[in-house]
Amino acid sequence: MKRIAAFGLMAVLAVSGLFTGCSKDSGSSGGEKKPVVLNMWTHEDPNRQKMEEQYAKEYMAANPHVTINYSVYPSTNIQDLIPTAYAAKNAPSIWNLELQKAYPIFMQGLCAPIPVQELGFKNEQALLDSYLPGMLDPVTDKDGQWFGQQGKIYGLPLEMVNFCIYLNKKIFRDAGLDPDKDYPKTWEDVMAVSEKIVKRDGSIVTRRGFDFRYLDYLISWVPMVEQLDGKVISDDGKEAIVGEAAWVKVLTYMQEFGPNGKNLGSSTMTRARSQFDNDKDEIAMHLSGIYQEARMQTANPAFFNSDDWMVIPYPVFQGGKHISNTYYFQYYMVNSQIPQNEQTEAWKFVYYMLGHGDDYLQNVSLTQPTKAVMEGPRFSGMPFSNVFRDDLQYAHVVYHSGFSWRINELIGQAIVNVMTTNTTPQQAYAALKRDAQAVVDENK
Repeated sequence: MKRIAAFGLMAVLAVSGLFTGCSKDSGSSGGEKKPVVLNMWTHEDPNRQKMEEQYAKEYMAANPHVTINYSVYPSTNIQDLIPTAYAAKNAPSIWNLELQKAYPIFMQGLCAPIPVQELGFKNEQALLDSYLPGMLDPVTDKDGQWFGQQGKIYGLPLEMVNFCIYLNKKIFRDAGLDPDKDYPKTWEDVMAVSEKIVKRDGSIVTRRGFDFRYLDYLISWVPMVEQLDGKVISDDGKEAIVGEAAWVKVLTYMQEFGPNGKNLGSSTMTRARSQFDNDKDEIAMHLSGIYQEARMQTANPAFFNSDDWMVIPYPVFQGGKHISNTYYFQYYMVNSQIPQNEQTEAWKFVYYMLGHGDDYLQNVSLTQPTKAVMEGPRFSGMPFSNVFRDDLQYAHVVYHSGFSWRINELIGQAIVNVMTTNTTPQQAYAALKRDAQAVVDENK
């Protein structure tokens, strides 16, 4: 009776379109199959965890030869745990990281290509065509120069994220500002508005107008430099930290923003997006993706369901290029060190999970960049989804390379130094340029 019930569930999923693309059941109807154990590591997200653990149960019920061990880790730890596990030949079967953190692993050839026909696609192009243009480019070996397998695809996105600014209307009004008219359009506005909103107890900031995300600088901060014609790496890949004037100007901005300047925010303060969701008059604006809506709804449903917040576009420097926050991905990838049959089964399970794109969107606010999701009514019906979608028109994918996370760390050091020490922006730029160039030269 259990087997009948399991296959009944699969039939319902197939009819509803949630299992679209799978050409055949991967259960035991074709004969006894060799047992497969899949270890899956992902970052903590309670809402998503409930969903994915349920998908794992459904998949195992329909495929009794498969055992899926689902493990979650803090976001700040998993980026170190996965490379360490690979070095020990004990990496998980399935894992996900942000693109710029995953790329050093990916470029070592440690990820398995997708067996597209096993997922029901005629070829790789058919899979690419189910996504918005360019969404699989970072993990597609287009010309075979990476691993000698032309056209192979090595990842499927759990989510595509771009950051915009969440704004608390009540705090704006308390500071004498009209949120609909006075919201910041430029980075100069962000500074000026923050000065009007900030509250302090002596030198201790008790209410911030805005504050940055202080870990993923390639995502949230580098676009400020690019608006002024700076670059992380030159187009030919040979020079690091291009455009001194741009880098120095934005580092100067951070110096003025921080504790040694106007004292408006700092990397040492409580994470901005957590305080925002609390709605306790602690911060008026912060950067995050559309996924933050689900977290806000869980943490503070009364605030989420109120008309006291809004989302505004990523600011642009006066006179700068209209470049929005870069978008990044969390790709699910499969370990190439596990046996071939396990690789295939892992990809089948990943595809089964991600076949529930609208559920990820509705329950966790994670946006898979498939045409079905991005052009569907659920995305359009989410609060301020138009702001995130419109900003994508002026955005590009985050800088990624085999050493992208190391560059991110160096940028972070420069920012923290100008904000919290006596390091000048010019000194910080020179050190960043030197150290980043050394990384580039080491990896030629």
